[in-house]
Amino acid sequence: MKGLLLSAALGFLALTAQAADIGITAQEVHARAQQADARLLFVDVRDPVEIMFVGFTDAVHVNLPYLLVDRSAWDEQRGAYRVVQNPKFVAEIRAELKKRGLDDNAEIVTMCRSGSERGEPSAALLRANGFPNARYVIDGFQGSAIKEGPQAGFRLQNGWQNSGLPWSPKMNPEKMYRP
Repeated sequence: MKGLLLSAALGFLALTAQAADIGITAQEVHARAQQADARLLFVDVRDPVEIMFVGFTDAVHVNLPYLLVDRSAWDEQRGAYRVVQNPKFVAEIRAELKKRGLDDNAEIVTMCRSGSERGEPSAALLRANGFPNARYVIDGFQGSAIKEGPQAGFRLQNGWQNSGLPWSPKMNPEKMYRP
């Protein structure tokens, strides 16, 4: 019984350590992306339509959506178009690594709008598919929504956009996803 409890405790500690090392701040990834010798693939995992309305940073290497908006299917519960996982995501990541002369052990950093719906799950998926150094930008591109006050609901704190890092309302067509 003690062995089982010890094994469970060690497993929990390993998961906790993985959760701690899977997230990276916007400032940290920006600094890493500026290093000429960085073995890094920085990926914006948002749907290109979202980028078109929210903004983009040219610091990312490529836009490869983790989730795609299916404009032919409506989700009644959410009151929005259905979102489906990009079935080619892992293969497209692998192709981008190869294109840059990187292997599966390179650091891959994913960034979505907030860090939670696509950023962290995409990094976890990559780790589960043989990319041990996949991470995600904590608080994503736009950051967290303010909870109270006159600006409640607006994403005006933390994240890439609110950290003084370079971004633009314009997209870079060379980096945008085109299936």
